[in-house]
Amino acid sequence: MSFDIVPTHLAVQAMRDNGYKNTAYALAELMDNSIQAGATLVELLCLEEKSFVHQRHRKQVKKIAVLDNGSGMHQDVLRMALQFGNGTRLDLSMHTGMGKFGMGLPSSSISQCTHVEVWTWQRGIEGAIWTYLDINDIRERSLNEVPEPINRPVPAEWLQMTSSLGQSGTLVVWSQLDRCRWNSARALVENSESLIGRMYRKFLNNRTLQIRFAWMEIDAPDTLDFRFAKPNDPMYLMKNTTCPAPWDVEPMFAIWGNEHEIMVSHPILERRFPVTIRYSVAKRDARLSQAAGNLPHGKHAAKNLGVSIVRAGRELDLEQSFVNPSDVTERWWGVEIEFPPILDEVFGVTNNKQTARYLSEAAKMDLEELTDKNTVPISQIATHLMEDSDHRGPLVELVYTIQRELKKVRKHLDAQTAGIRGRSDHSDGLPIPPKISATEQRAKQVVEERRTAGYVGNSDRDVALPPDEKKERIREDLIAIGVLKEEAESRAEEAVTFNLPVIFAHAPLDTSAFFSLKSVSGTMTITLNTDHPAYYKLLEVLEEDVKSTDVSELRERLIHAGEGLRLLLAAWARYEDELLKDDFRDTVREVRTQWGRMARAFMQDG
Repeated sequence: MSFDIVPTHLAVQAMRDNGYKNTAYALAELMDNSIQAGATLVELLCLEEKSFVHQRHRKQVKKIAVLDNGSGMHQDVLRMALQFGNGTRLDLSMHTGMGKFGMGLPSSSISQCTHVEVWTWQRGIEGAIWTYLDINDIRERSLNEVPEPINRPVPAEWLQMTSSLGQSGTLVVWSQLDRCRWNSARALVENSESLIGRMYRKFLNNRTLQIRFAWMEIDAPDTLDFRFAKPNDPMYLMKNTTCPAPWDVEPMFAIWGNEHEIMVSHPILERRFPVTIRYSVAKRDARLSQAAGNLPHGKHAAKNLGVSIVRAGRELDLEQSFVNPSDVTERWWGVEIEFPPILDEVFGVTNNKQTARYLSEAAKMDLEELTDKNTVPISQIATHLMEDSDHRGPLVELVYTIQRELKKVRKHLDAQTAGIRGRSDHSDGLPIPPKISATEQRAKQVVEERRTAGYVGNSDRDVALPPDEKKERIREDLIAIGVLKEEAESRAEEAVTFNLPVIFAHAPLDTSAFFSLKSVSGTMTITLNTDHPAYYKLLEVLEEDVKSTDVSELRERLIHAGEGLRLLLAAWARYEDELLKDDFRDTVREVRTQWGRMARAFMQDG
């Protein structure tokens, strides 16, 4: 009697329940192997059978295959590839590519079917070798090891579906499908397309890889249909993607800030490795309509909600722990974390490469509150956690950085639509064209009155520029200070079109000032600092959408804004109080008086 620690016939059944979210995730494991083998073309091929059931025709997927033009395998590597937990890249020093765990091919295959076959060739398809795994044979103990590969021709049914066959390559075929999530081949392709296009978007976008989906009925070549995958970019910075028009050709989002690296410690190797973070936010034009979230591009963005976790150029998951599920505007930002496979243990990458569990746990921590409450820097909190062998420790600085930056992004998104809230859409679904705000209209009226009365400002002395040149100067100035390109273009266009002496913009400014000033050819730009507490206290709280807000919440908002205004005045009072030189204090008091007179002119009823 054998007393194996892990009886194979029992273990393999448990391995079938290995946590793949659906068939598309399992197929991605095979595609990872293809990319690791240097493939430039990967094909997902589906054979389906048509039958007549309950008085109607029904299509059922019978076989699924993944075919590539990679380097292929010799027979020892092929047998190793079908072993559970074995592989050629298990050593920590070799964790540089997409593969690692030695589980992908057999584990993903048995999660969907009971029979998997592999053909592979390195010097032309005529020399293809073949072997297989069969769950039922393993259960019955008639199959105890991976069969030795033999020469066997690739079946003609797959050859007639491929678009290009390489001198080397691999074909993996699943049959006896008993856990495939989708019945028909078209449903399988359509549901896999979005996920696979997102996972491999970087490869698809830089054209180092093509992914082709093809399907047909068994023994019916005339039913063959196919399409090539497009990138599905949750950052919405790529062109020619799956996003609906008009944002399929041009990016729907713009880059937010600069990408930056954070060095993350590896406790075992006692070294630090770079992790790259990128941010993006929706362009203003994508949100002009109040119903933008219900338009096709808004619904598309809602399906790509979360922080994209990218390992070796391939996305693992969209992490939801950074998302505020009660806020519908969360779909309008993107964050991407990209790290090398050497940090798999630090991030807690699962063996099916579907998530980074330690990052997810760290993202659930309210680190800003933790640092404020304990008045200690985040680096010290990270050190304490690592000293306690808490696996979240190496990641808390990374998470803290993202949480803080997302606060700025959310403020920007709220400010971005402040000028269009309350508008209604045309009956044809098109947004009403943007108009200048009542504030800017009033400011224009007062400035024109003062100019007529003989008061001249420095902005009035600016050199008069042709409209196009003025527009470009304003746009460049706004972009330079941190305003997003789309908002800068819109504001510059409105300043020139309506001949505005004052315009407002919103950006996180690298200064303690509440706002900045810049003049170009008679137009003064006031850029409000979205990072300043006064912005939230006085502006953001009042400009949030009020349609679905009850009276008590509106009252709280007004109280909040009133407190903000009084605190702003208290800050000025203390500033004057701390001025020690009498002559300078007198000058500041006179400034206060003159500013009060100007405020009366701007704020009294026109």
